[in-house]
Amino acid sequence: MTADADTTQDVAQDAEQTDDEATGQSLLEQEGDIAADYLEELLDIADLDGDLDMDVEGDRAAVSIVGADLHQLVGDDGEVLEALQELTRLAVYRETGVRSRLMLDVSGHRAKRREELEALAARTVEKVRESGAPAALDPMSAFERKVVHDAVAAAGLSSESEGAEPRRYVVVVPV
Repeated sequence: MTADADTTQDVAQDAEQTDDEATGQSLLEQEGDIAADYLEELLDIADLDGDLDMDVEGDRAAVSIVGADLHQLVGDDGEVLEALQELTRLAVYRETGVRSRLMLDVSGHRAKRREELEALAARTVEKVRESGAPAALDPMSAFERKVVHDAVAAAGLSSESEGAEPRRYVVVVPV
């Protein structure tokens, strides 16, 4: 194969990859639109005021409901938010036939919780480095565990999830 043929093949592969990325982005945007329609209907039924923001974060659609006081859509420990997210994912699945990994946030609850968990992970990493012993955290949701796992990995340690739902928790282990 000549250099020109290699270059032509590389350009074709790059174009195909760009098309795949655009298709993936389009599908995630479609998920966001379906989720937003579902949530808007739900807000109307519940007579709640809230604005919807849609975005694509990495490889998942993200929808945020922002408004004055939407604590009832979050619940005391985020359990209502988790249930609402699952219902929204089911609505997307019903329309697309594809399992959604959509992330839902209400009034910045998940963003704030992410910051708290990243700080907890940093403190735990320091504790594990100082003691040389593994440290177990309290049970968490899948979202919360993922945030902790990512923060621990970024700090250069490893972690694993143990236990069974709903009491699944993260253990940070020394290297």
